[in-house]
Amino acid sequence: MALSESLLRVVGRCTIVAGAMALLASQAVLAQDAYPNRPIKLIVPFAAGGTGDIVARLLSTKLGEGLGESVVIENRGGGGSIIGTDAGARAPADGYTLTLSNGAAITTGPLIGQKLAYRPLDDFSHIFLIGSFPNMLVVRDDHPAKDLRQFVELSRKDARGISWGSAGVGSAGFLAVELLRQLAGMNLLHVPYRGTGPAMTDLIGGSIGAMMTSPAMAASQIKVGKLRALAVSSPARLMDYPDVPTMTEVVPGAGGDAWFGISVPINTPQPVIDRLHAELDKVIKTPLIRAQLQQAGITPLGLGKQGFNKFLYAEISKWTPVIRSAKIANE
Repeated sequence: MALSESLLRVVGRCTIVAGAMALLASQAVLAQDAYPNRPIKLIVPFAAGGTGDIVARLLSTKLGEGLGESVVIENRGGGGSIIGTDAGARAPADGYTLTLSNGAAITTGPLIGQKLAYRPLDDFSHIFLIGSFPNMLVVRDDHPAKDLRQFVELSRKDARGISWGSAGVGSAGFLAVELLRQLAGMNLLHVPYRGTGPAMTDLIGGSIGAMMTSPAMAASQIKVGKLRALAVSSPARLMDYPDVPTMTEVVPGAGGDAWFGISVPINTPQPVIDRLHAELDKVIKTPLIRAQLQQAGITPLGLGKQGFNKFLYAEISKWTPVIRSAKIANE
C-alpha cells in the first residue's frame, strides 16, 4: 500500500473521531443550554409543615414556572437538618438537585461538633440567600409562666428542667435558647425533633413545656388562644407582636435569627448556576412572593453567590465565640 494512501486513511479516521467528539461536545452544550429538560428536586432537610417547608413551597411553584419545569419538594428531615443536607451534597452536580440550606447544616452545626459526611463550605456552591427570620419562644396558654422573666425563674426552680423542643441541635432556635439558658442560668431539658411541625404537635398536646418556632408557625395557635408568645430572638420587637419582648430585653446578649438559602453540589456548571440565580432573583423580587415571605416572618434578602458566601463567613465569625463561651456542645 502506498504511503500516501495510508496517510489518507489515518487522516480520514482522525477526521471521523474529531467529528464525533465535536458532535458530542455540541450536544453537551445544547443540553446545557436547554437546562432544565426534566423536573428538579428541592431537598428540604426538615419534616413537612415546618418553616423551611413553608418557604420551599412558596418558592418552588414560581421557580418552576420560570424554569419551565416542575420543582418537586422532597422532605428529608432528621439530624438537625444534617441528613437531608448530606443527601444534597452527594447528588450529581447537574442542577437537578437543589438543597434548602440553613445555619444548622452549614455554619453553626459544625461549630458545635456535628459529625458531617460533607464539607459545608467546600462540597456546595451556595448560590442564593433567600432570607432571615426570628424565632419565637412559645408555651401553652395554660403554662404558669406569663412572660419570659417568669419562665426563667420557674426553670431555675425545676430540678429536672422545663422540657422544650426545637428543629434539632445546631438549629437557630436551639442556639438562641441554649444561649439564653447559659446567660440566665436556667434549667432546661432539650427535646430535638425532625422539624418544628412535630414539635408543635407535642407542645399543644402537652408532651413538652415550650418550643422555639417561627412567628408564622405559631401565629394561628396564638390567635385561637392555645399558645402564648414569651419572647422573640430578633434584635427588635416584631411589628405584628409589639407586646412580645425580645430575648435580649430580659436577658442581655441573648437572641439570634435563622436563615434559609439555596445550595447546589460543588462543580455544578456555571451556566446552570447562572440560570438558577436569575430565576430565583426574579422569584424573590415578585411582589406577591415577597409579601408571602414577609407574612411567614421571613425578611427577603436575595443575595447571590458572592453575597451569600460573605454572609456565611460572617455567621461563623459571629457564632464561634458565642458557642465557645456558652460551652454549647453536640448532644
